[in-house]
Order: sequence, then structure tokens, then C-alpha cells
Amino acid sequence: MEMFFRTESFKDFIRFYPMITGIIAIQLVVWLLTTFSNTLAELIIFQWGGGWNLAIASGQYWRLFTSIFIHSPESFSHVLFNSFSLVLFGPAIEQMVGKWKFIFIYLFTGIAGNIFTFLIDPSPMYLHYGASGAVYGLIGLYIYMTFFRKDLIDPSSSQMIVIISIIGLLMTFIRPGINIYAHLFGFIAGIALGPIILTKATPFSPWRNNRRQQRDPNGVNFNPNRWRKRKILTGKNTGNIIWGIIIALVILGFLGNIFNL
Repeated sequence: MEMFFRTESFKDFIRFYPMITGIIAIQLVVWLLTTFSNTLAELIIFQWGGGWNLAIASGQYWRLFTSIFIHSPESFSHVLFNSFSLVLFGPAIEQMVGKWKFIFIYLFTGIAGNIFTFLIDPSPMYLHYGASGAVYGLIGLYIYMTFFRKDLIDPSSSQMIVIISIIGLLMTFIRPGINIYAHLFGFIAGIALGPIILTKATPFSPWRNNRRQQRDPNGVNFNPNRWRKRKILTGKNTGNIIWGIIIALVILGFLGNIFNL
């Protein structure tokens, strides 16, 4: 379960996971710009980067990429959910495969979801945006680990990923206004990347971050016994944490649906 526990300070998180930090920063800045200015919203979403089928068909293929970083100006839960999911699922993968392979995974799965959205839903006025396809791509990669690379993921993490995958895919088909194709094909793309991208992957370890912190000349206050003093959460505590995360995700999804946050 330590794959999904964040114990780093904010400063350490930025240093250990630069790609995740950069992605979240970009999508938050873009969301703020579109939220507080109708002019910028019109420019960013319609004239610049939203996944608008009519514009893509006319040759603006960059929208398959830029739409990954754009979220609904009317829905804070949209950008919050994707940012939270990235913080939860991204760090372990970024450490396991490295920052450049991580950004490749994120963009490849996000773009794959957008391409299939464009191909399957030919409506010229259809407009989509959001990072959900890329987030589902990360989950798909974990699913590949769960069934084919058990050396890279512990049983508790596997259990959590399977349950969240089932709930997430069900919510994809239940909630209105969801880009089903981006979720589904982003997820499939993540699974498909598994045998290629994980060939030289090493299991996630908080000790690796600790060693990097020890080598940092500015990290003079690091306590090498920090992790030894932490109690390992097992049994009932682990189960409570798993279900707590799942319930929080479900509640967030329902709130976004009911109140159109």
C-alpha cells in the first residue's frame, strides 16, 4: 500500500516527481484562466485547444494533445478529481520507470483516448477535454502489473486498483456527460503499454527517495531512521484506508453529478 501513501513534504514531492508536479500546475493554471475570464475560456477551449471534432477534422490535430490539459471551467470537481488521481496514482509509476517514460505514458494514453473519441464519435460539433483518459491510462498500467508483473505491485495495492478500476469504469457508463471513449481507450492503452514500458521497471520504494534526500547537500535534517520508526499499516487499518479512498472517490463523483460542481 505504500505505493499510494504520500509522506513527502511539498518540497520533496516537487523534487521527486517533477513531471506530475508540472502536469498538475499546467492544468490548474489553465483551469483558473478559463474560470475567471470568458474571453480566455473561448480562446483556450474553442479556438486553441479543446477536442472539437470539427476543428480536428480540418487539420488541427494538436487538439488531441492540448485537450488533455483543459478542464471544464464550470466544474471544480473535474480538475480536482484528475489532480487528486494523478497525485495518488502517478508517483509510484514516475519513480518506477523514470520521468521521461512517465510523461510518455501519460501523453500516449491521453492522446489514444482522444483519437478513438474522434474516430468513434464523428459528430462535428462534439467537444471534449480533460485528463481522465490519461489518468485511466495509469490505472490500466497498474492493472497490467496486477495480472502480469506481480513483482512490481504488492497485494494490497493490487486489491485497491482492481476495486477502483471496477468502480471507475462503472461510473464512466452511469454518469452523464462523460467521455466514455477517452476513459475506455485510455485504460486499454495503459494495459497495452505494460509489456513495453515495464521491461526495465523497478518496484517502487520509499527508501529510494530517502537515499536521494540523504545525498542532497541541503537535506541536513534528514533522519535516516524515519521510515523504521513508522508502523506498518496492516490488517484492519489497511482495509479502512482502502475503503476510505474508494468512498471518497465515489462521493466526489456523485457530488459532481448531482450539484454539477
